[in-house]
Amino acid sequence: MKAVNEARLAQLEPTQTIVKLCQWKDLEAEADEMWSFVGSKQQQRWLWHAIDHHTGEVLAYVLSNHQDSAFVELKTLLEPFGIMQFYTDGWGAYERHLEPAFHTVGKANTQTIERKHLTLRTRIKRLARKTICFSKSIWLHDVVIGLFINRYEFGLNI
Repeated sequence: MKAVNEARLAQLEPTQTIVKLCQWKDLEAEADEMWSFVGSKQQQRWLWHAIDHHTGEVLAYVLSNHQDSAFVELKTLLEPFGIMQFYTDGWGAYERHLEPAFHTVGKANTQTIERKHLTLRTRIKRLARKTICFSKSIWLHDVVIGLFINRYEFGLNI
């Protein structure tokens, strides 16, 4: 499984990231986290992911806890994309690890990723808030969600 959309990354030429700095229209991304649980609601698991603001393509994801380290890992996965603007909700990790000039907080620019959350909750019952379908192990939880994202978002044949 891959944590980065390598097909999208392959479309960028090595010099394109540098050229993007000079263009009027920079790559913009929406980033957000989505809550789920493993076994019981006390054992929380978070899906952190980022999508292209214009196309809605998932760029990268991380399955982890709700700590700053998870966002730092996601940000590291996003570095090759050369993202110049992040749109997020107001959670503290974003404000602590993104420069204010490259970060916009608000719901107006995060509607696409919130819609993607609803789609994921509908298609993967393990992510629904009130369900009898839940994972009993963190490993299985991460594999199911990772396989889904790799197959339907990254387009990989699994």
